[in-house]
Amino acid sequence: RTQAEMAHTCRGTINLSTAHIDTEDSCNIVLSNGGRTYHLKANSEVERQRWVTALELAKAKAIRMRNNQSDDSGDEEPASQSDKSELHGTLKTLSSKLEDLSTCNDLIAKHGAALQRSLSELENLKLPAESGEKIKAVNERATLFRITSNAMINACRDFLDLAETHSRKWQRALQYEREQRIRLEETIEQLAKQHNSLERACRGAPGLSASSTGIASTAKGSVQSAKGEASDEDEETEYFDAMEDAPAFITVTADPKHHRRSGSNVSGASEGHPEDWNLEDSVFESSNQSSYNESTCKDLLPKKRRRTRIPDKPNYSLNLWSIMKNCIGKELSKIPMPVNFNEPLSMLQRLTEDLEYHELLDKAVKCESSTEQMCFVAAFSVSSYSTTVHRTAKPFNPLLGETYELDRLEEFGFRSLCEQVSHHPPAAAHHVYSRRGWTLWQEITIASKFRGKYLSIMPLGAIHLEFHSSGNHYVWRKVTSTVHNIIVGKLWIDQVGGRGCEVTAPWLGCGDATRAVSFCQVTGVVSDADGRAHYVMSGTWDEKMEYSKIVHSSHGGTSTEGKQKTVYQTLAPKVLWRKYPLPENAENMYFFSDLALTLNEPEERVAPTDSRLRPDQRLMESGRWDEANVEKQRLEEKQRAVRRRREAEAVEALEEGKDYEGYVPLWFERKADAVTGELICVYKGGYWEAKEKQDWSTCPDIF
Repeated sequence: RTQAEMAHTCRGTINLSTAHIDTEDSCNIVLSNGGRTYHLKANSEVERQRWVTALELAKAKAIRMRNNQSDDSGDEEPASQSDKSELHGTLKTLSSKLEDLSTCNDLIAKHGAALQRSLSELENLKLPAESGEKIKAVNERATLFRITSNAMINACRDFLDLAETHSRKWQRALQYEREQRIRLEETIEQLAKQHNSLERACRGAPGLSASSTGIASTAKGSVQSAKGEASDEDEETEYFDAMEDAPAFITVTADPKHHRRSGSNVSGASEGHPEDWNLEDSVFESSNQSSYNESTCKDLLPKKRRRTRIPDKPNYSLNLWSIMKNCIGKELSKIPMPVNFNEPLSMLQRLTEDLEYHELLDKAVKCESSTEQMCFVAAFSVSSYSTTVHRTAKPFNPLLGETYELDRLEEFGFRSLCEQVSHHPPAAAHHVYSRRGWTLWQEITIASKFRGKYLSIMPLGAIHLEFHSSGNHYVWRKVTSTVHNIIVGKLWIDQVGGRGCEVTAPWLGCGDATRAVSFCQVTGVVSDADGRAHYVMSGTWDEKMEYSKIVHSSHGGTSTEGKQKTVYQTLAPKVLWRKYPLPENAENMYFFSDLALTLNEPEERVAPTDSRLRPDQRLMESGRWDEANVEKQRLEEKQRAVRRRREAEAVEALEEGKDYEGYVPLWFERKADAVTGELICVYKGGYWEAKEKQDWSTCPDIF
């Protein structure tokens, strides 16, 4: 299938060009791709091998088709005017060669007939018997030649007819696509100009100020407006639990002194005990404390002094439209981007940045109740989005085999390792071990689309968290992030999606990050295994999360959709998590948090594949963007050469009937997950031992 056809396949389709093909035993085959896994069983080992061979051949063909169709950044040279001229020149040459073939076809038929006539005339002449025998033998050979030539002529004629038919079809299709692209470019450019004019008109309107615009509207209206922006998303994207109205429940704060238990509780809610809800409990932070950062900083002071700033971001101008107009409809990983659109961190470092609020998991370990523990886990899952409010720049795409370690075992009790385990689709495996009682692991595949006005980033894959003492295992998935106003206007981000643990958490779109009021709302109810509600969670993904203990619940009125709402009486809320303030001068340092500023700090003894050693990223951080762009192109060309060599080896192995294993991650191995059933990369060990010995002999040369 072509890429256009793949974009409209039915549910359950697996793209073979990016699929992993594995065998479990003598009869079973495992196909996996981006979180979807199929287990196939053959009748015998011979039949299984035939299927595996057929699938591998189809995968190699799909890869060749994809490479022929793509003009991406990460793997192929960007399309230019010279490429277009070369394409037209190639088509012209092919047409010329077809005409030559047609002429040769006619000449062969003409000369073959003349040769046959001449031989027939010689055979009829009165010659000695010996000469007659030789002429007869030559005539027989000429007859065989004529039969063979006629077969070739017929095949050439069929090929010419087919080539001419398809050539006209391709020319029409190419012309249609060219006209469609020109119309789309003109339309988007016109929309961009209109948008710019409207912004200027709005800023100049009387009675309105930039600081107050939109704040007077109700929360409901603002949320609906943000949802309207998100509705332009790719029609293929699925969203779960996206809400158009307020949550399906109402919370009322109860006075614990006057609270009395009654028999009118809803069967699905717990009966809370207010006497065990202490707002000054050290495990949970009270909402009236000064700040989360101040209350916990005494326990989190690092033993090693780390950097608190990086060089200021240079103010380079760039024609955004000249780059973006050629990228509409493509995946983000396939767009040729200069470092001007990047931040000096790789995607592996951004993934590690999710651990900024790791102390939430340290506190969750101490929870006696699994429902309390779930509140901390849910708050941790929300906290990872707090750094994205102003972070509209693109992280560097990791090279295949690139790694990143964050060893904070002595300071905070955990150590983290990431590895880029696949390039198309881009996938990273992550493993974190904490000696304070928890382990986290994940494999994330990034799917992204640029749609002209906005950019959608869709992480695929599950995040796993397990607590050592209790064995509690939590699984959740990341939501879709959308960057708006790519062409004109103020860039802003919203998060739209789903469901985490047992907490139903609708993620409503956040408005412009410069607004005085934030609408990045997250709400949910934490229930036990029997469905009884214990806690109500509320907050915003860009500021804080609170939770309240439910003491009573009852049925309330109906919503505008006719659904009956549940009324929860709760005790005063406690703050689970509050975002750390950004460091001074953050606006000139890519809006990095305190942790982000340290992620690319040079460290000794790391692996030679570590992101800190990536030269283009280091040059960009130093403000030498022109040199960084040159270095980025060198690294990408080096990666292309390795990929082409690997594909040639795969084709050669298939032609010889041998198995080709392909790229194998160094520190992770692919296994079937016991909880989700998906085939994911999990840490197999060996990295920290290699670091201790400083034995990096198995690391590939990627920089």
